Amino acid sequence: MAKRWYVVHTYSGYENKVKTDLEHRIETYGLERAVVDIQIPTEEVTEVKDGGKRETKESKVFPGYVLVRMELDDNTWAVVRNTPGVTGFVGIDGKPVPLRRDEFDKIMRRGGMKTGSPVPKRTATNIEVGQAIHVLSGPLADFDGTVSEVNAESGKIKVMLTIFGRETPVELTMDQISLID
Repeated sequence: MAKRWYVVHTYSGYENKVKTDLEHRIETYGLERAVVDIQIPTEEVTEVKDGGKRETKESKVFPGYVLVRMELDDNTWAVVRNTPGVTGFVGIDGKPVPLRRDEFDKIMRRGGMKTGSPVPKRTATNIEVGQAIHVLSGPLADFDGTVSEVNAESGKIKVMLTIFGRETPVELTMDQISLID
């Protein structure tokens, strides 16, 4: 049977604990051949602190989600599903749905970079709530969404993106988006 990537929903903030607990459970139940990889998608974020000091840290791209590559059967499903901190699999009608390869590559930022014409400089003043946008760069590149909030002072916008079948608010900068007509 093929090993596929599945998305597991966890309590937010428990992703690392779920990964550690799941690794121990896989070893305990002897499922090393059936469950072969566990990933928590992250990105490096640079924050400017008081005094202009820059601090780089790892930030979770999808808080509350862990990716698991496994052969799905009743046994592996039960071991993953009953891991403390796991609330369930992302799927349809309670049935886990595997990620397509392009979805996994996009989530893990392994897809090829697209090149195109330079995007004209935008300001928050010419973007309105409700406008449709396309994300150009970052870990959420190629997602489409709707503007839910505009912060002209910081030059950032909040966008609602559908990720794993749920509306998720994401903060983006002007150079990360293009408007959809």
